[in-house]
Amino acid sequence: MRHVADLSGRVAVVTGANSGIGRGVALELAAAGARVVVNHRPEEDSRRRAAEVVDAIAQAGGAAVAAAADISREDDVEQLFRVARDHFQGVDILVNNAGIEQPAAIQDMTLAQWQRVIDVNLTGQFLCSRAAVRAFLGRQPKPPPDAAAGKIIFISSVHEVIPWAFQANYAASKGGVSLLMQSLAQELAPMKIRVNSVAPGAIRTPINAPAWNTPESLAALLKLIPYGRIGEPEDVARAVAWLASDDSDYVTGSTLFVDGGMTLYPAFRGAG
Repeated sequence: MRHVADLSGRVAVVTGANSGIGRGVALELAAAGARVVVNHRPEEDSRRRAAEVVDAIAQAGGAAVAAAADISREDDVEQLFRVARDHFQGVDILVNNAGIEQPAAIQDMTLAQWQRVIDVNLTGQFLCSRAAVRAFLGRQPKPPPDAAAGKIIFISSVHEVIPWAFQANYAASKGGVSLLMQSLAQELAPMKIRVNSVAPGAIRTPINAPAWNTPESLAALLKLIPYGRIGEPEDVARAVAWLASDDSDYVTGSTLFVDGGMTLYPAFRGAG
C-alpha cells in the first residue's frame, strides 16, 4: 500500500489548481487530509473545472473551496488568501503552481508576450509567497517551537537549468523562480518557514499536449527522457505532498527534479 503523507488539519492554497499539475496536487493534498483552496482564473471554463476539482475532493470525503484569482494581480492575491482565512481560518501550505507559456522566436516576441509570462510565472509567485508569509507570521496561536510555521512549494521546471529556444520568456521566469525560492528559503528558515521547489520535466498535461498526443511526437519526446516514460501529474503531486509534510521537516532550499532523468542530458550519453 502506497504511503500517503499526513496533512491532517492543514490548509493548503494551490494556485492554478483547476487542471494539469495543479489539479493533481490539489487532489493529492486533499487525500492526505489537507483542506484545499482550489485557485483558478476568473474565466468561466476555469471556474467550471475548478468546481469539478472541489466536487471530486468532496466526494472523496475531503474539504475544498474554489477561489478565482489572477495571481499576477496584487488585489486578486490578497482576496485569494482572504478566502483561505474566511473558509478555513488560515493557511499552512502554499503551492505556487500557476504558470503559462507564450512561445515565440525572440525577434517576433512582443513585449506583451514577455511581460505576461513573467507576470504570472515569477511576479505571481512572489505575490503569493509574500501573502503566505504574512499569513504564517500572523497566525494565532503560534505553532509549537519544534513545528514548521509554514511551507511554500514552488512548481518550477527543468527549464530553470535547461535553456529553451523559442521560450526565452518561460525559461527566464523559471530561472528566476529558482533563485527566488532559494533566497526566500535562506531568509525564512530562522522563522521555521520551509521553502522548496519541485521541477517537473515532461508531464502529461494539456499545456504540452502537442508534445505527446501523437505516437510520433511521443517517440521524439521519449528520446529526451532516460527513464522511458512521460510523467503524470500524480508523479509531481506525490513529491509536493512529501515536501508539504513533516516527513521532510529538515529540507529547505532544495529543488526536487521530477523529470525521469531529463536533466541528465541524454543526448550526450556516450559522447562526452
